[in-house]
Amino acid sequence: MAALGKIRQHGRVLVGIIGFGLFAFIAEEAFRSCESTRNDQRQQVGEVLGEKINVQDFQKLVDEYTDVIKMQQGETNLNEAQLNQVKDMVWNTYVQSKLVENEAEKLGLTVTDEEIQNILKEGTNPLLMQTPFINQQTRRFDVNALKQFLAQYKTQQQANPQMAEQYATIYKYWTFIEKTLRQQTLAEKYQSLLAHCILSNPVEAKMAFNESNEESNIQLASFSYSSINDDKVKPTESELKDKYSELKPRFKQAVESRDIKYIDIKVNPSATDRAEINKQFAGYAKDLASAADPSDVVRKSTSLVSYLGLPVSKSAYPSDIATLLDSMSVGSVSKVIENKDDNTLNLVKLVAKQQLPDSVQYRMIQVAAQTPAEAHTKADSIVKALAGGADFEVLAKKYNQTGEKAWMTTAQYQGASTMDKDSKAYINALNTMAVNEVKNIAVTQGNIIVQVLDRKGMIDKYTAAVVKRNIEFSKDTYRTAYNKFSSFVSAYQTAESIEKNAAKNGYTLQELNDVTTSGHYLAGIHSTREALKWLFEAKEGDVSPMYECGDNDHLLLVVLNKIHKEGYRELSDPQVLEMVKAEVIKDKKAEMLIAKAKDCKSLAAAKAKGANVAAVNQITFAAPAFIAATGASEPALSGAVAATKKGAFSKEPVKGNAGVYLFQVTSKNSRKAKFDDKSEEQRLRQTYMQYASQFMNELYLKAHVKDNRYLFF
Repeated sequence: MAALGKIRQHGRVLVGIIGFGLFAFIAEEAFRSCESTRNDQRQQVGEVLGEKINVQDFQKLVDEYTDVIKMQQGETNLNEAQLNQVKDMVWNTYVQSKLVENEAEKLGLTVTDEEIQNILKEGTNPLLMQTPFINQQTRRFDVNALKQFLAQYKTQQQANPQMAEQYATIYKYWTFIEKTLRQQTLAEKYQSLLAHCILSNPVEAKMAFNESNEESNIQLASFSYSSINDDKVKPTESELKDKYSELKPRFKQAVESRDIKYIDIKVNPSATDRAEINKQFAGYAKDLASAADPSDVVRKSTSLVSYLGLPVSKSAYPSDIATLLDSMSVGSVSKVIENKDDNTLNLVKLVAKQQLPDSVQYRMIQVAAQTPAEAHTKADSIVKALAGGADFEVLAKKYNQTGEKAWMTTAQYQGASTMDKDSKAYINALNTMAVNEVKNIAVTQGNIIVQVLDRKGMIDKYTAAVVKRNIEFSKDTYRTAYNKFSSFVSAYQTAESIEKNAAKNGYTLQELNDVTTSGHYLAGIHSTREALKWLFEAKEGDVSPMYECGDNDHLLLVVLNKIHKEGYRELSDPQVLEMVKAEVIKDKKAEMLIAKAKDCKSLAAAKAKGANVAAVNQITFAAPAFIAATGASEPALSGAVAATKKGAFSKEPVKGNAGVYLFQVTSKNSRKAKFDDKSEEQRLRQTYMQYASQFMNELYLKAHVKDNRYLFF
């Protein structure tokens, strides 16, 4: 009871403690929840129609499409530009697919398995021609070859482990094609539905035919807007506001953008750096001239072009090197040549020049044994048997080989970065052997009996040792540029002070407007993702840290000048104001020229008032007339001419894009074309399909798409 009394005495304190404890527990959980939400947001590449995609899922799509590109192009790696194209393609496809799927779901549009099977049976879709399932005789997609592959896929995974990887690669490629077919077909169905909402009929077809085929020839009097100086036209504030209201839809932007000012320092080699590399090249030239085998010279020079020691075609060499080869004699060494396009110094020794086949057909038998001597003995016996008339394929089967015919082309080996001794001996033999000649080639693992069966495409091949190196700056040169720019950045940390002092310190402050998150680089400089991340978190007037970027050869400083939010750009925006002002000036000039031209009742009167008079022929209502005198296309003029009878003078001056016009119709005629209502209606339907194809932009604007890829890629 005493204990209970003590508890009651301190009841309020205990309640407070317990309440605080509960609050702390709840707050901790809330904090964890918020932190989890923030972590999820940090992993979001983008958002479409409220649906988010995280970086892992997007990366899977990128990897999938990268594998497809590699397979289609036969490449093992993609460069940075290619990878950026892949990421853009994947993002655009993802967004478009989500937009179409959302609309299709509302309408009940689907793509059934039966429809896909029909597409496969028909075999005409261009996507199918990019698959391995092409009949070599008909050069068409073969659905039976696909079915055979799919049937074999699972059994091959277990029965033939060596083929499993190849089958898996093709299977993944096919699943991508099938997925793309479904997306493409759904989009086509939706687009077709939209197009058929706009109907064509024989009456409309006849009107369109006439509009395209009825031509007018005119004498045109042009009063160009450029004949009035801009300084003679003063737009008022009210005129600017009225014109802005009229043109406001033009100034709507779907995504946020930012204007920046920046200083980009490109570090270049100093005179000392150039003197050092020139000294090195003088040594390379001396070594190449005296070397019987230039392999070590090229390797030690760290040349960008490897030396295989094999005859290859011109296409194997960089274009600047290829142009030198025919002007050189065998054994000679070129002078040191600077290539400003790729910033390199170059040196070439032409080791050999030969006429050799571009492709060689051959067959072979590989001979292996416990010892090299045993392999050589076996190989000699095979060569003797062949010389005695034995059948090559029969002998090959005796050694568990097919002995089947194959082709070796120059392209198959000339792109290699290295070549071992055995491969070099093997390729040289195939290049130089006569048709039907048999040769026993000793290699590290045994012997190869090879017979050449055919030689095609005799071309000039070159064995050339190339020393090609970038003209690079030294560490001291980079350190000097870094320290100087770092001192500038430390001294001037506001936008105003940077703008005021940049030129004094030898730096150029550049401007770049409307930067968005969709760009891979800032100001076209590689490796600027950190600067992009800073830019879209900064406030107007903020100054960035100094970034080391580019290909480790740029220093960058960024000032955020202006943020343009999603929505309508205001009249106060300098770019908007300039556009609106130009339109107001054009309108005022048009008023002045119309007042000048309205009393003119003939071409002579117009010419007397300063008009340029010239003939313009073949004007139709269906297309805007191009006027050479003003350098502009004028759709309003096409309409006015079509409405004017032969011999008549224009009733009113026509206000155009680049001037005011008066005209007299000298003749009207119809082209000799036969009207076919069915074909004309079909042409109109195709036009409507083009109009319908613009639906994606409208869907995009309403989907609240957010592109955060810059945070990750």
